[in-house]
Amino acid sequence: MNMNSIFKFFTPKDKKFQPLFEQAGSNVLKISQALLLALSATDLEKRKEYIKEVERLEHVGDDITHSIFLELSKNFITPFDREDIHALASAVDDIADYIHASASNIELYNVTHIGDAMIKLAELLVEMCTDLDKAIKELRSFKNIRVIADACVRINSGENQADYVCNLAIARLFEFETNAIELIKQKEVLQTLELATDKCEDAANVLESILVKNA
Repeated sequence: MNMNSIFKFFTPKDKKFQPLFEQAGSNVLKISQALLLALSATDLEKRKEYIKEVERLEHVGDDITHSIFLELSKNFITPFDREDIHALASAVDDIADYIHASASNIELYNVTHIGDAMIKLAELLVEMCTDLDKAIKELRSFKNIRVIADACVRINSGENQADYVCNLAIARLFEFETNAIELIKQKEVLQTLELATDKCEDAANVLESILVKNA
């Protein structure tokens, strides 16, 4: 890659978008970690505390996304395509939204039984958000594009695993769960968690698009 190509990416001169994206990446990782803690908690009061933390971090994420969109409206020159900036910010925001929705539904529907599949989906989300955070940070210097490419591959693989885990869990619900209301509640939470992994894949797809356009 020549110097002109590198210049198209985030550079130290970009003091607006890169710091905001790094904040967004770090924040969505924290949200995924808080969700896993909530689902892993056996004490219901502890679970509520972690769910409140998920909600707080989701609001922080909303503020960061708003700041990115505001900068986008104010700046004619951007570090890469405006469409990709908007798409990446939206995808990261969507991850936070679906994680928040999952946590909220657990509390709202009074879901007391947290099955292994929900825990596994939350673990996959932490892994995917960790990769996303790493990839976004790499945009600052862009010294090693392999870090971004490998992260995107792992995120795509994680989404495939999440599909399998979710589909298998729902199939087992229909086979073994005799309480129709409980089945609906469990199914809703599982599907919302899986949708969060879809949004991780969306973010990875935007990062891949940036690589293709600027490599």
